[in-house]
Amino acid sequence: MATIKIKQVRSRIKCPKDQKRTLDALGLRKMNRVVEHEATPSILGMVKKVKHLVSVIE
Repeated sequence: MATIKIKQVRSRIKCPKDQKRTLDALGLRKMNRVVEHEATPSILGMVKKVKHLVSVIE
């Protein structure tokens, strides 16, 4: 599978708890952090849920 890089570009302050939990599950705990994951349907669904907080680098 292809890997994608995910970078947190906006703050998690004032976000709902489920979005904070999704960021934690992706491994994003601070601003401007970059993590690398396999492009599985579950990871892509998590990215879609917090698409306003992250940017995806293919």
